Amino acid sequence: MGRVTADTTTAGERILAGLDLWAEWATATQRAIVGAALESFAERGFHGTSLKHIAQGSGLSTAALYVHFASKEELLFALSRRGHAIALDLVRAAAADPDPATAVRVLVYAFTRWHAEQRTTARVVQYEQGALTAAHAEVIAGLRRDTERVVRGLLTRGAEDGAFTVPDVRGASAAVLSLGIDVARWFVPGGPWTPDALGLLYAELAGRMLGMPA
Repeated sequence: MGRVTADTTTAGERILAGLDLWAEWATATQRAIVGAALESFAERGFHGTSLKHIAQGSGLSTAALYVHFASKEELLFALSRRGHAIALDLVRAAAADPDPATAVRVLVYAFTRWHAEQRTTARVVQYEQGALTAAHAEVIAGLRRDTERVVRGLLTRGAEDGAFTVPDVRGASAAVLSLGIDVARWFVPGGPWTPDALGLLYAELAGRMLGMPA
């Protein structure tokens, strides 16, 4: 059921190759600041991170940070917005395949692999959202709703075509996305799974969960 093939890997890798986390920050200084914030948020959590930590990690003075970002919350928002925009781009690219079964396999493979390979970024953007201001949190919530809407549309199309058996599209959509998102919480490089192997496994499991014909 839901058998993955080499084409799944090829299509997923093509999508992943087009995703650039750092594209939003044009200068080396901005990238150094964002990178330092990311590492500190991942190591210490948002509330345990100070601007001094970020300044030390980026090689800049605390005063110099304010030229680029007004606060550490703004840095978290920039990272969260970029991470969720990438997730949305990824699912849109995968869902564009005219065959729903292929689209789901590629989507789950790429989504899972991205959360494993970019586990530090994914962990911060997924699990530090509570520190955002209400206005910034609403922007992120909108990106998440758009992502979920794309997946629900794909599953609805597959159910109508007979590719899937989905009694609850909303619940199944949440389950499909949760497979990949949770990877960022526990994945450790050098463990029993590589990002590629995990992506292939989850693509297979998603096919079974959705009742794809053998």
